[in-house]
Amino acid sequence: MSVRVVIGAQWGDEGKGKIVDLLSDKAEYVVRYQGGANAGHTLKFDDKTVVLHLIPSGIFNGDAHCVIGNGVVIDPIALVKEIEGVKEMGFQLEGRFHISQTAHVILPYHKLLDQLKEKRRAGNAIGTTGRGIGPAYVSKVSRVGIRMVDLLDKEVLKSKIEQNIADINFALENLYKEPTLSADDLMAELDDSINTLSPFICNTTNMLHEGLEANKSILLEGAQGSLLDVDHGTYPYVTSSSPTSGGACTGSGVPPTALTHVMGITKAYCTRVGNGPFPTELHDDMGEELRKKGHEFGATTGRPRRCGWLDLVALKYACRINGINELTLTKMDVMDGFDEIQVCTSYIIDGKETKVFPLSLTEIEKIEPVYTALPGWDKDISGMTKWDELPEAAKSYINYVEEYLGVKFTIISTGPKRTETIIR
Repeated sequence: MSVRVVIGAQWGDEGKGKIVDLLSDKAEYVVRYQGGANAGHTLKFDDKTVVLHLIPSGIFNGDAHCVIGNGVVIDPIALVKEIEGVKEMGFQLEGRFHISQTAHVILPYHKLLDQLKEKRRAGNAIGTTGRGIGPAYVSKVSRVGIRMVDLLDKEVLKSKIEQNIADINFALENLYKEPTLSADDLMAELDDSINTLSPFICNTTNMLHEGLEANKSILLEGAQGSLLDVDHGTYPYVTSSSPTSGGACTGSGVPPTALTHVMGITKAYCTRVGNGPFPTELHDDMGEELRKKGHEFGATTGRPRRCGWLDLVALKYACRINGINELTLTKMDVMDGFDEIQVCTSYIIDGKETKVFPLSLTEIEKIEPVYTALPGWDKDISGMTKWDELPEAAKSYINYVEEYLGVKFTIISTGPKRTETIIR
């Protein structure tokens, strides 16, 4: 039995979708365990480019059961569009796609509140995608959330919506000066989605427990990245859930004792979307070159990503909090052609050098990165599939990072396609 968690070890956008797609042909269950449609996993295969937001990235490779776990917040309308897109490509979901009955629902009022709150924050905005993720988790924690199982009983659903919008309409009218909402209108907007999604809603926790008892292979897929974790990230500039390995257990029902592999995904450099501290960010021509070579634009929003050198202090922190015991290095080919490659190996904070990632936002914002220069390479490594094909400088770069972190790279991605991969 293998139970592997695939985790973003930076600020998200590390290429997790490709790796989950690659590994899913050997998995019997692929489970998305947190986040919502604010995440985009880009897959490239058979000359196709597909961006998934909610459906697990294993849907296109193999015949694994693909599960949306209880830790995910689901926009029913967005999910139906995604299902239709997958079906149009010739892939069937019946019998192998499942939605947790205890996953919470993003309703139109969550998206409205998300956008209004960001607008009200003005210069202090978090930089959300406006897709209602945070407000949906607020409803969940406030114990007024609506779960997927509630969609199966329209009387219960309408009653809960009516209770919720009583408070929301008060805020819309008196605080935001916006038109109020109608429960009947919301029900009508959801009707088609409910009919489409109802056959897929089930007790996925029990399904996974039965899989564990039968020694089935399970692949747990996170969204965003460790440094965006609501507990362990650069708070408050974080997502509203737990992308870390702990979140994989609470968001799926798989117990911690069942985990056998925790795989961290890191780029050969760093990126971040939205607001928040980014110690190694490059504001010069080098940052722009990384953005262009790496095609660093958000899969969900299209926003340009902020780019910088690889931050080994932050990466070691991610390895520790997740218990990462294997690593994948993506976008290695983007580093082709640089005479020299910098990696951050320590920080200066208030005049003192440290290799400890600070948890205070005030301290993070004071970080002065200390870099180590490594030799670059001229050879084009894109598409390489064997370790021995890599130039010596590329091998040395990988070995240096492994030695610093104390964790080995088992997969090295040399391009966006499944085939452009080195398996060690």
